[in-house]
Amino acid sequence: MTNSDDDRPEEHQFSEGQGFGDAHDAFDLDPPELEVDPDQVDPVDSRAIPDMLDESTIQDDAIDADALIDVGLNYMSINRYEQATETFERTARHADDERVEQEAWVNKGVAHAELEEWDAAIGAHREALSIDEDSDHAATAETNLAYALWEAGRTEQALDHSERAVEIDSRFAQGWYNRGFFLLERGLAEDALNCFDNAIRLGLRNSNILEEKARALEELGKYDEAEEIVEEAEELREEAEQELIE
Repeated sequence: MTNSDDDRPEEHQFSEGQGFGDAHDAFDLDPPELEVDPDQVDPVDSRAIPDMLDESTIQDDAIDADALIDVGLNYMSINRYEQATETFERTARHADDERVEQEAWVNKGVAHAELEEWDAAIGAHREALSIDEDSDHAATAETNLAYALWEAGRTEQALDHSERAVEIDSRFAQGWYNRGFFLLERGLAEDALNCFDNAIRLGLRNSNILEEKARALEELGKYDEAEEIVEEAEELREEAEQELIE
């Protein structure tokens, strides 16, 4: 299916943050916004940022929540998910803007999911949704919540939240894809096929979604069409592998 396994929904999504002007800044564990003294902190200490962000060491008005989002995303990019969860939690706690707070909770849920801490992921996404159930981040939170619920074995709830994701944002391709997956798992192949087609029309076209569409077509007895889709999926997968090699 969407990951290396054949039976998993599409990987959860997280925000892109504010970004950095220089590519090398992404791995800087001592950004100037945090005012960390290099004489006191080992620059290779992976826990330095969470420790220095403790409430006892930094005043609330000295914390740049937007900058912390980027710090957390950089932890994610180097697979330091525990540090990411701590950073996003501090971001949420100190954010003055509800949108930034919600974004932090969504990203915290993603980081917990990477650690396969499904209950923590579910809790983080529910926190995000408690802030605003209709914002741009809410659709992402709903589909990520659906993903975590599915992984936790709560499949019926997963389907409900995947439906809510596309109700919030009908142009959310990822949400349509995951909804299609959950429907197909419940044997509702025709409804799943419609969801996959919606996702593809919205620009989500890769080997994963084509393979799922082919599976839905096979369930509906449309074997010739399914075979064509499988061939296209294999071509896209080969192209993606070639791009990685290059």
